[in-house]
Amino acid sequence: MIFLESFLIITTACSPLPWSCSCGPCTVTIGMVRNACHPVRLCLPCWCSNCCHETCKCRRKRSALGLLAIRRVWSMSRSAHTASQTLEYKPIKKVMVANRGEIAIRVFRACTELGIRTVAVYSEQDTGQMHRQKADEAYLIGKGLPPVAAYLHIPDIIKVAKENDVDAIHPGYGFLSERADFAQACVDAGVRFIGPTPDVVRKMGDKVEARAIATSAGVPVVPGTDAPISSLQEAQEFSNSYGFPIIFKAAYGGGGRGMRVVREYEELEENYQRAYSEALAAFGNGALFVEKFIEKPRHIEVQIMGDKYGNVIHLYERDCSIQRRHQKVVEIAPATQLDPHLRDRLTADSVNLARQNLPFSKLYENAGTVEFLVDKHGKHYFIEVNSRLQVEHTVTEEITDVDLVHAQLRVCEGRSLPELGLKQDKIRINGYAIQCRVTTEDPARGFQPDTGRLEVFRSGEGMGIRLDSASAFQGAVISPHYDSLLVKVIASGKDLPAASAKMSRALAEFRVRGVKTNIPFLQNVLSNNQFLNGTVDTQFIDENQDLFNLKPVQNRAQKLLHYLGHVMVNGPTTPIPVKAKPSPIDPVIPPVPLGEPPVGFRDVLLREGPDGFAKAVRAHQGLLLMDTTFRDAHQSLLATRVRTHDLKWIAPFVAHSFSNLFSVENWGGATFDVAMRFLCECPWKRLQELRALMPNVPFQMLLRGANAVGYTNYPDNAVFKFCEVAKENGMDIFRVFDSLNYLPNMLMGMEAAGAAGGVVEAAISYTGDVSDPTRQKYSLDYYLKLADELVKAGTHILCIKDMAGLLKPDSGHLLVSALRDRFPDVPIHVHTHDTAGAGVAAMLACAEAGADIVDVAVDSMAGMTSQPSMGAIVACTKGTKLNTGISLEKVFDYSEYWEVTRGLYAPFDCTATMKSGNADVYENEIPGGQYTNLHFQAHSMGLGNKFKEVKKAYTEANKLLGDLIKVTPSSKIVGDLAQFMVQNSLTRAEVEERADELSFPLSVVEFLQGHIGIPHGGFPEPFRSKVLKSLPRVEGRPGASLPPMDFQALEKQLRDAHGDEITPEDVMSAAMYPKVFQEFKEFTRTFGPVDCLDTRLFLDGPKIAEDCLFPLPHISALALGDLNKAGQREVFFELNGQLRSVLVKDTVAMKEMHFHPKALKDVRGQIGAPMPGKVVEVKVKQGQKVEKGQPLCVLSAMKMEMVVNSPLSGTVAKIYVTADSTLEGDDLILEITE
Repeated sequence: MIFLESFLIITTACSPLPWSCSCGPCTVTIGMVRNACHPVRLCLPCWCSNCCHETCKCRRKRSALGLLAIRRVWSMSRSAHTASQTLEYKPIKKVMVANRGEIAIRVFRACTELGIRTVAVYSEQDTGQMHRQKADEAYLIGKGLPPVAAYLHIPDIIKVAKENDVDAIHPGYGFLSERADFAQACVDAGVRFIGPTPDVVRKMGDKVEARAIATSAGVPVVPGTDAPISSLQEAQEFSNSYGFPIIFKAAYGGGGRGMRVVREYEELEENYQRAYSEALAAFGNGALFVEKFIEKPRHIEVQIMGDKYGNVIHLYERDCSIQRRHQKVVEIAPATQLDPHLRDRLTADSVNLARQNLPFSKLYENAGTVEFLVDKHGKHYFIEVNSRLQVEHTVTEEITDVDLVHAQLRVCEGRSLPELGLKQDKIRINGYAIQCRVTTEDPARGFQPDTGRLEVFRSGEGMGIRLDSASAFQGAVISPHYDSLLVKVIASGKDLPAASAKMSRALAEFRVRGVKTNIPFLQNVLSNNQFLNGTVDTQFIDENQDLFNLKPVQNRAQKLLHYLGHVMVNGPTTPIPVKAKPSPIDPVIPPVPLGEPPVGFRDVLLREGPDGFAKAVRAHQGLLLMDTTFRDAHQSLLATRVRTHDLKWIAPFVAHSFSNLFSVENWGGATFDVAMRFLCECPWKRLQELRALMPNVPFQMLLRGANAVGYTNYPDNAVFKFCEVAKENGMDIFRVFDSLNYLPNMLMGMEAAGAAGGVVEAAISYTGDVSDPTRQKYSLDYYLKLADELVKAGTHILCIKDMAGLLKPDSGHLLVSALRDRFPDVPIHVHTHDTAGAGVAAMLACAEAGADIVDVAVDSMAGMTSQPSMGAIVACTKGTKLNTGISLEKVFDYSEYWEVTRGLYAPFDCTATMKSGNADVYENEIPGGQYTNLHFQAHSMGLGNKFKEVKKAYTEANKLLGDLIKVTPSSKIVGDLAQFMVQNSLTRAEVEERADELSFPLSVVEFLQGHIGIPHGGFPEPFRSKVLKSLPRVEGRPGASLPPMDFQALEKQLRDAHGDEITPEDVMSAAMYPKVFQEFKEFTRTFGPVDCLDTRLFLDGPKIAEDCLFPLPHISALALGDLNKAGQREVFFELNGQLRSVLVKDTVAMKEMHFHPKALKDVRGQIGAPMPGKVVEVKVKQGQKVEKGQPLCVLSAMKMEMVVNSPLSGTVAKIYVTADSTLEGDDLILEITE
């Protein structure tokens, strides 16, 4: 006999006393309790079940410790009582798991270890899933049913079990695991249900009934409805009584589905509908109950295990407080910072609940979990009982060394817990364990589920790491139909920091490509001090928004494989004007001395500033050269297609061999947008990388005055900001020009460059012929007067920009002589093109006349529409007063590199169609770069034999527009009008006569309106008036009336669209070219940093079996697969010795297939699917007016529902989906017109 808290407990099993229990129906005659203060004799289970009379004072005195001791004695007496009634032991020979994925495999493995044969079931959508392969047998269920409904189809499951001699069914978790009707169906079919009895499943699975049991057991519960609610009105009545916040919970399932917190009355109806819909979809029953929502509690749950003989033990607790959308993300066992007395109360209440109100024939057997909320005062509230195995059972297994699935199977066979060695006093906690659920969700987008193919999967392993998974392998397809769980990672250690360190290391080793995962988010959680201190609650994620400062995943190699595969399947991403292939010969880089490059003019600039630099240039003896090879030369010859990759290889050689260059022109002009648009690289990165490689030579760029590097007008502050950022990134000299020599535009550009601290080189665009007295519009006097204004405005250097190569030797000598006489202290710089072949002679004449600097290109990139030859100028001036000081031998080495490199750009080389320059440029005045482009266009359109007509039309178009200065963008306007005339077979006279009825190109109309400025001599009349009719005209400088650009707003917009990695340089790119920058970012997000590829690979892709060496691991293309039903081809690679493959859409094949249209992100009214999934409900109709924020439709994916709200007010123009439509991310849902 044991005396405890005034109770006399008799535990004699061998000689039971002939007492009967006073509670009535109970017939237990051993393990009796007699209350010393009340003449009632009760058996211990009845006492623990609150059967004692309310008048018994001792009930109010019992402590948690005393209760625990009494229960322990009761367990001993119960075992003794049942020893003589041991049920028949029936070994299980074959187990079916009525589930899928990770839990199915977990059970299969346990069965295999115990020698039990296994059976899998699968839906049509799960045909290729791994759990089929892990079982000995696998059978299809739910044919023709939706994905979730298949696993809820009880008749099919029972049929498969009976037809295949299944002894027992394990329900796993989710789906039917807490459905009493399923458990009963198993029993009725003569198949054992691995779990509690159907009645227990019903009682414990019904949250309302479970609350009632908890209440009768004296366990605190959260205020809530006593039964499931069936209407919104009941929810409203409850909220009126208890106030907000409240929470809806699914009555017949857990896992966060059907759970919604409501904080305001206005949210009540929508959340009720969503909770009901989610519960119905997940559990087949939309019943809900509603509770008062406890703010910031801890979520603690206790693992219990019972057998068929009344034994119930606990395996301590787990802390599951780290949640989002009421779904657990990270679980810890045991709970940290938990008061020992509270732990005792939680575990005691859990065991008590398992016995409460259960007659001997309905004992709690098998695994279960009792869940509690613990508020900040340490008070605990019962939530629910999950009468099944939990997802997080793994952490309990790790700290107790108990295999719960083994125990489930053995208990189902008829073994008792003591037989299995599972006695309460033997269960010990050993260390800590953490489980992280790695899911295919994107934390940056509110944990939206992601779907797709796992192109790469490499897990983290090692000591103390356990992985439970199913679909975690390369090639696995993550569908939108089921849970987003990819793999459970469990880390064990002696304490929480040790377990956390192992988990962090394992997650860092993971490589998952093809879908987004929550790994970066989990890594932030594990490094959070609050987490490491063990003081988290259910609001931890919401209150720690820094957890969403996610380190971007580079994924460079896989993205580049996608790009190479795309090129192999579809050809180059940049348009190829001719069919020529890149040369197979690689350029050889000339040797470069070790150490720092020699001192150059940039050192002078850094030391003396722009004014001192200009004086040094003017004082220099000999002719200075600017090398245009890095920009204008390849713009003229190779359609501006030379990539940073090839510029970087030769840059160190230039820095060491040509330190006495005046400058290298390597930026601005057309290179800025072409870099993003066609070369798919960042122009700012080019500038930064070249600056690092060439620290001693000044860099020069082309600035289009008020147009900066664009083709339109910008607010003044945009031009100022652009120059500032360019200077910060390494630009030195700003050649400022205007396509019309419109002085207000030039002065604004000069001011912006000067304010940034740059060297201002004001460039006068040259046209006409100053040596021809019959051509008076652009006379010598015109140029001198314009130069007067530019020098007066403070230019450091004066430039003559001859963009068409019209400057003949005598006219060049005449113009430079006049300028030198007028401005003896200002350096003069001359730029020309060699289209007519007189470029070298013209530059020598200018130098003789007093020019300080002339522009040249290296020999293999010179001539024709490019600049004059560097070697020719160096050779011609050698030994004269104009000696350049440049070594011809170095020029030869430099030229050899570019000769071979030029072969890589054969698809863009102007010599594919144009074999020489032409002196007719003196008549048509077509600028060098445009001459090449027009020649290409004529040949690509089959008009190669009519190029003469195109040139003639260009001359006529120029006259129609009033004889313009022709350089970008004015040259494009003339070219557009010329092509318009050729395409419509119009003469100049016909255009003038019919100007009021023709539909002219937009560029022509905008020019005549005054959008790019006012031409010298004014606009041509009456042509202008006939074209414009009543259209408005721009007065004065076009950019002066534009409102300042809001860079902060633009940066926020870009961060919202592309993440926090946006730089000031990105903001400027978006300011200059919004659409081009958007497309560039989307390209790099898909294909990665393609600028690291060599040019042959970039343009033509790899050949099969060709080895490629990158700055990345070794890559070899292996094979190109056949076209699949989705219009894709699988391309196989070997990456660093490992097989990789990517799926690439065949653009040609896809034109013949039907695909759902995608929403265009830059079209405000096109509403795309924010995540892959199925349409649950369309809430609007075509023609309906909607307000901003109004719900448009409801999507469901991986059992999560999302309401898509309207981002604007307007009218629904067209709906592209219906209920049950299956969508991919960004699929077009509907269009709204404002």
